[in-house]
Amino acid sequence: MENTVRAPIVAGAFYPGRADALRATLDAFFAKNAVRPAGPLPSAIGLIAPHAGYAYSGAVAAAGYEEVAARGCPDAAVLLGANHTGLGGPLSLSGHTAWETPLGRVPTDRGLIERLADAGIPVSNAAFAREHSVEVQLPFLQALWGNDVPIVALCVMSAATPPSEDHVEAIARAVADRRVLIVASSDFTHYESDATARELDGLALAPIAAIDAEGFGRVYRERRLSICGAGAVLVLLGLCRRLGLARGRLVRYATSGDTTGDRSAVVGYASVLFTAEGS
Repeated sequence: MENTVRAPIVAGAFYPGRADALRATLDAFFAKNAVRPAGPLPSAIGLIAPHAGYAYSGAVAAAGYEEVAARGCPDAAVLLGANHTGLGGPLSLSGHTAWETPLGRVPTDRGLIERLADAGIPVSNAAFAREHSVEVQLPFLQALWGNDVPIVALCVMSAATPPSEDHVEAIARAVADRRVLIVASSDFTHYESDATARELDGLALAPIAAIDAEGFGRVYRERRLSICGAGAVLVLLGLCRRLGLARGRLVRYATSGDTTGDRSAVVGYASVLFTAEGS
């Protein structure tokens, strides 16, 4: 693997570029005096979180991460990014040794990366060169757990060209004995009226919460939904099924219109949590 650090590309645009301002922004999103156990998660856990500018989607993302932190600390985070650039293949693995934000460098889990690469998932740093969907998740991890949670970053093409089941199975095998956080980074409906966005997103979120990958894929295709991370969501749902994460719950939903006041053309944002029964 290459000894490279992935430098931030949207610091100062999607989120504050100075460490002090970024910390203050994140602190404002998270609940005061929240109980966050210092111990590990009881088991793997899944999350859908948005990746727009923090002014629009940061509070929605933070609500989901807060639910994870209330259960413990993951031993690694597998970040399934959307692919907005078309670079790389249906599923691309980052070979970087660390990812950097204004809050410092987050190490990658080299052992897990090597296992995935050995299983046939192609390494392509080019897929991440101009892609923001993984990067914007990192400050939430750093705000909660510092730089102590190593990551594995993958970039997933749209649901029209989904990764193979073999690759999803390979990820599941690689993390089966780990208490990982798996994040699908996705925004929901793009540039419809607020009322239409909420209707369409409701149709998508119902099968997502039911961990029904086939149902979600069907709605996505039939309604021609503009969910940019639909491929990442499908991978996450497949992993939930394989890892015993049988409970899905919508944590928070909003649209950009809630921030701007303009409800004529909005983007939808959702955080959805996936846990094992009883956790």
